[in-house]
Amino acid sequence: MTSGRSDLIDLTLALHATTSKAVRVSETGDDSKAVWVPLSECEMVKKPGGLVVVTMPEWLALSKGFI
Repeated sequence: MTSGRSDLIDLTLALHATTSKAVRVSETGDDSKAVWVPLSECEMVKKPGGLVVVTMPEWLALSKGFI
């Protein structure tokens, strides 16, 4: 039996780069702090101003240092 609780979270992040397999993002827009996130583990929606909303599992956000 599942709890019904989703482990997905939405994060608004600065977009640095994309490939067919990953997206490079950061919380601050500082390229030295940007990390690659696999597109196989997330969904991304582009927003104005170089921002994206990335939906990813909580465990991935934690492992990438976003939470």
